[in-house]
Amino acid sequence: MIDVEDLIALVRIYNPRTNADLIRRAYDYGMKMHEGQLRHSGEPYFTHPVAVAAILTEQRLDDATIVTALLHDTIEDTRSTYDEVARLFGQDVAELVDGVTKLTNLQLSSSASKQAENFRKLFMAMSKDLRVILVKLADRLHNMRTIRSMRPEKQAQKARETMEIYAPLAGRMGMQWMREELEDLAFKVLNPEARTSIIRRFVTLQKETGDVIPKITADIRLELEKAGIEADVFGRAKRPYSIWRKMEEKQLSFSRLSDIYGFRVITRNEADCYAVLGLIHRRWRAVPGRFKDYISQPKSNGYRSIHTTVSGRDGKRVEVQIRTRQMHEVAEAGVAAHWSYRDGERASNPFAVDPAQWVSQLTERFDEGDHDEFLENVKLEMYTDQVFCFSPKGDVVKLPKGATPIDYAYAIHTRIGNSCVGAKVDGIRVPLWTRLKNGQSVEIITAAGQRPQATWLDIVATGRAKGAIRKSLREEDRTRFVKLGSELARVAFEHVGRKVTDKALRTAAKTLGLPDDTELLARLGSAELAAREVIEALYPELATAPAETVEPARAVLGLPADQSFRRAGCCQPLPGERIIGITYRGQGVVIHAADCPVLADFEEQPNRWVDLHWHSGRHPAVYSASLKITISNDAGVLGHICTLIGQQKANISDLNFMERKPDFYSLVVEVELRDMEHLHTVLTALEAESDVAQVERYRDLARKP
Repeated sequence: MIDVEDLIALVRIYNPRTNADLIRRAYDYGMKMHEGQLRHSGEPYFTHPVAVAAILTEQRLDDATIVTALLHDTIEDTRSTYDEVARLFGQDVAELVDGVTKLTNLQLSSSASKQAENFRKLFMAMSKDLRVILVKLADRLHNMRTIRSMRPEKQAQKARETMEIYAPLAGRMGMQWMREELEDLAFKVLNPEARTSIIRRFVTLQKETGDVIPKITADIRLELEKAGIEADVFGRAKRPYSIWRKMEEKQLSFSRLSDIYGFRVITRNEADCYAVLGLIHRRWRAVPGRFKDYISQPKSNGYRSIHTTVSGRDGKRVEVQIRTRQMHEVAEAGVAAHWSYRDGERASNPFAVDPAQWVSQLTERFDEGDHDEFLENVKLEMYTDQVFCFSPKGDVVKLPKGATPIDYAYAIHTRIGNSCVGAKVDGIRVPLWTRLKNGQSVEIITAAGQRPQATWLDIVATGRAKGAIRKSLREEDRTRFVKLGSELARVAFEHVGRKVTDKALRTAAKTLGLPDDTELLARLGSAELAAREVIEALYPELATAPAETVEPARAVLGLPADQSFRRAGCCQPLPGERIIGITYRGQGVVIHAADCPVLADFEEQPNRWVDLHWHSGRHPAVYSASLKITISNDAGVLGHICTLIGQQKANISDLNFMERKPDFYSLVVEVELRDMEHLHTVLTALEAESDVAQVERYRDLARKP
C-alpha cells in the first residue's frame, strides 16, 4: 500500500502548494474507518481507496478530489456519516463523497427500465460535479485491475458493466487511455481465449519482423531533425481489445490487419502540427479516407489532434496523431483537464472544456421520452465518433459517425426533421439513408404536410432524431390504434353476448389501472392489451378455466365452433404469444402474432380482424418455429447442436443452410415446440454453447400466410 507521504509526494509533483495536512488527516481517518475490513484478495480494504487516489494524481487533480478518493467508501461501508465528513473535511468533500456513494449504489447492469432510471441519476450526478464521475472511473479502473480475486460470476458481471457503461463513458469524456485500459481488462475476463490469441499472434509477428516501433519512431525523428522541428515522438502497439474490435468490424484475420501500431508526435505549437503532417505525407504514402483534422474541428470534449494513417516501413500501415503539448494534456485527461494543476495553480489550458457546458450538451436531449428511449439515447451518445458537416450558410453541424441527412435535419430543428423529403450533399441530390462524411455541405429539402416515416428509425444514428421520430409516429398512430381498438372491442363484446358502451369501457379502464377509455382502446389497437383481458376485467365469470391438456384442434379461443384456422407461415405464432386472426373467404382464419409486420397490409380492413387468444393449459410440441443459428465449421458441431435441441424435447422437422463459410455455417432449423416458454428454453440452451456464435428466432415474411 502507498504510504501517506508517498501519496503527498505524488501530488506535490504537480501541486507544490497542496494541503498536505488535509491529505494526512483524510488518510488516517480512512484507515481508521476501514480498520479490520479486507478485500476479496485478503489485503486490507484501505489499499483500494489509496490506489484510487494514486490513479487520480496521474490526472493532476485538486486536493478535494484526492481526499474524496481516500474517503469514497467510508459513508457506505463504515460507521462514518455525511455530517462527520463535512465537519472534518468540509462541505465540498462531503458532497463529493456522498455523490460517489450514491453512484456506487446504482445497479447499472440491472433491467432496462431500472438501468435507464439509474442512468438518469448518473447524469444528474455528473451535472452537479463531474469530479464524482472521475473518482468513480478511477474506482472502477482499480477494481478491474484487481478483479481476479472476485468470484467468476461477479467478474463477468463487472466486466460487462465496464464494457457497456464505464469504458464508453471514459471515452466520451476524452480519457481515451482509461477507456482502452478498461476495455482490455474487461476483454480479458469476457473473452480470455481471444485476447490470448491476439497476444500470441502479435508475439509471433514481432519474431518474424522484429520490433518495428523503435524503427518507425527513429524514421519520424530523422524527418523532424532534417526540417528543424522540435517535437517528441512516441510509438506503441495497440491494445489487444482494440485489435480484436478492428478484426470484428472489418471481418479481417490478424494477418490481414495492418494498422496495429500507433504513433504520437507532440509539437511546440499548432503551426508545427501542420508542418509535421506535411513531412509525414511527403515521406510516406497517405491512406485515402483515413485523415481527420480535430484541430480545426475539435470534439465536444475538447479533444484536438490531427489523425492520419500512412503506409510506413515495409508497407505496414501506421496511425500517426499530431498535436501540441496543451492539446496532448487535454487528450490524456479529457474533461478532467478543467481541474488539472501545475506548479500549485489551476492549469489554464485553453483547450480544456467547461464541464458544466459539456454535461449540458450531453444531457439536453434526455429530458423527454420513456426509459427505453433514454437508455438508447445515452448509449448512442457515449459510443459516437464525430463528423462535421456544413450548412449552406457555412455553419458547422456536429454529428456522430454514421449520421444521415435526416440526423442533420433534426440537429437543426425538429420541425425541419419532421418535414424533410430530400437532401442535397455538396449540391447533388442523395437518398436520405446516405452516410455523411467530414466536410460535406448539406442542404435539406422540406415539404408541408410531410410526416416522419417508421423506416427512418432504422436509418438515423442520433438519439435526438430517434426520439423525435418516435414521438411523431406515436401521435400519428394513436388515432389509428383507437379506431382499430374500437372494432376489436365491439367484436369481443359480441362474442360474449354483451354490448360495448362508453361506460363499460371506462369501467374496464379503471379496473385495469388505465387513465381513460381512449387509452384502453389505443392499447387494444396496438396489441399491448388483449380484448380478452377487457372482457375478464368486466365479467370475471366469463373467464375461461385452464385445461390440463390442450388439443391442437381447440388450441385457439375466440372462434365459432365450426370455424377452421391455421397458423401464419410468416410469423409462426406459438402458444403464449398475443395473436390476431385475419379472415379469408373460403379459407377460414389465419392466425398471426400481434407484432407480425404482415398485419400492416390489413389496417384498412378492420372487419377482417378477429381478437383471439390461446387456450390455457399444456400444449403438445407440434407447433413449428424457425431458428437461425450460426455455428463454427468444425467436425461434429452440427450433430452436437441437433442432439442438444433433442435434449430439450424439441423435434427438428426441417433444416436449410443459408450461408457456408470456411469458418462458420449459418442455417435455419425448423423445430416443433409447445409454446413460447419451450422456445425460450431451446434458445437459452443454444446460446450457452461455445460453438454457437448466434441464435435467434427466424421469421420469413415472404412466406404466404
